[in-house]
This record gives sequence, structure tokens and C-alpha cells, in this order.
Amino acid sequence: MSPVQKKPAAKPKVPSVKQPAQAKKPAKPRASAKKKTQQKPNYWPVIAVVAALILFSPFYYKLVTRSFTSAWHWLNDIGENANYRHYKSFNIHVSEKYTVHGIDVSYAQGKINWKKVKEMDENGLHISFAFIKATEGEKFVDTYFQRNWREAAKTGLICGAYHFFRPEKNGRNQAKLLLKTVKLESNDLPLVIDVEKLDGVSPEKMRSSLDQCLSYLKYHGPGKPIIYSGLSFYTDYLKGYFDEYPLWIAHYDQPDERVNKAANWQFWQHSDKATVNGIHHAVDFDTFRGDSLEFSKFLIH
Repeated sequence: MSPVQKKPAAKPKVPSVKQPAQAKKPAKPRASAKKKTQQKPNYWPVIAVVAALILFSPFYYKLVTRSFTSAWHWLNDIGENANYRHYKSFNIHVSEKYTVHGIDVSYAQGKINWKKVKEMDENGLHISFAFIKATEGEKFVDTYFQRNWREAAKTGLICGAYHFFRPEKNGRNQAKLLLKTVKLESNDLPLVIDVEKLDGVSPEKMRSSLDQCLSYLKYHGPGKPIIYSGLSFYTDYLKGYFDEYPLWIAHYDQPDERVNKAANWQFWQHSDKATVNGIHHAVDFDTFRGDSLEFSKFLIH
């Protein structure tokens, strides 16, 4: 019989040692579904104020107006002389380098509404002065002179008076008639002698009579008178004889280059077909050679 095997002795139980519980980490706060956007400075009110100042400033208005006017002129003047502007309401072409404009009238224009003449304006072109016929020869006084002289001045237009010269008549007597008829005041234009015909006399006779007239006005009037003449008549009979006097030259519908070469003019009558509000007939249109400051110096003081 085999010997009885003894069971091995059970190992003593070692009491289990509990591990210390780990400290829980603090929970992270939950992010909000929508992050708050960082507020930026609001510049719109400032921009609006600046824009308003620019838009309503005179400089901006002038710039925009000038740009618009130039564009309109460019479209309106396609096919025209590039150096001239066509002012349709006045029915004239004129260079923009001239800024002082006027007209000359006589009884031929009839009764004139001078208020409408003064108010007429197209893109800055307006009438600043008017030459008005006063006398002719030794006895004739224009029937509309006194009315035109009075009513034109009321509107603020600068006025000048002219005499239609007759070479066969006595030059001194013609000057006396003009001075008797026209009473110039400060800021009027100098008197004008319109000489454009020989009337059957020789050039020498015409010049002699004209010299009498001009000399009398020069020494008995407010100053040197202006000579008016057509370009052809001037170059044929007057050029080189009366160069001390200011010149008002007539030459129609042509660029000023030819006039500039032929004469040292102060006024240029460049159209005899202008249309002007308040005048029911075609009228001569004139330009002064100089700016407004030079024009004011030219007046009677």
C-alpha cells in the first residue's frame, strides 16, 4: 500500500494593500457653442462724415462740374475745330483762351431786353460788355442810343459808345458830335471811331480827316479812343499810321491766327451772326484780348 501523500500546506494569505485613489483632475469648462467675436472699432461714421465733406465741398463740385462740362464739350464738338468751342445757344465758335466777351449794337437790333442779355449764360460763357452806336458823320445820332446806354448800364454791363466815321466829312466836327452825345463815366469803355469805308475819297484824305477826329478826342475826351475796322481795310489803309491807338478788328468765322499775324488787336469782332437772348436780330459778337484784370485796367478811371 502506497504511502498517503500529504497536501502541501496552504500559503498564508497576505492582506491586500489598497492603492490610494488618484485625485481627479478638475473638469475643463465647456466651450460655448459660439465663440464671442472680438469687437473692432467702427470707422463707418468717420468715413461717412469725410465723404460728405468731400461731396459737398466747392472744390469737389467744381472738379466734377468741370469734368462733366469738358466731356460734354468733347462729345458735342466732334468734327469741329479742336481749338474752339461751339456754343450753340449763342451760335458762335470761340477759343476758350478768351474769357471776356461782349456784343455791339445799334438801331438795327431794335428794342433790346438788356436784362435777358446780361442773364444769358452757356457753360460759363456770358456777355460782360456792350459797344453801342451813338453817332454817325457830323449830325446823325442813333435813335436807340440813349435807351441802350441807360438800360444796358442798369444791368451791370460795361458800356462803350462808337461813332461811324464818314471820311468825306470834317473829322473835328465828327469828334465834337460824339463828345456832345456821350457822357462817359468811370468804368466805361473808351470811345470808338468806326472807320471801314473810303466813301469815294482817297486814302490820304481819309487818313487826314481821321487824324483830326482822333486827335481831338485824345485831347478833349477822357483818353485815347479805340479804332474799329475790318481786317482788310485796316491792312490796306490804316496799318502803320495809327498804331498808338488801341485796335478793335473785325474778321468773321476764322481762327485767330490770321488776325494775330495781321494786327495787334485789343478787341476782336469774330462773328456777325450771333444769337443773344433779348435781341430779336443777329448781333455782332466780340472778344477782349486779355483776362478780367487786364480788362478792368483798360476801362476809364
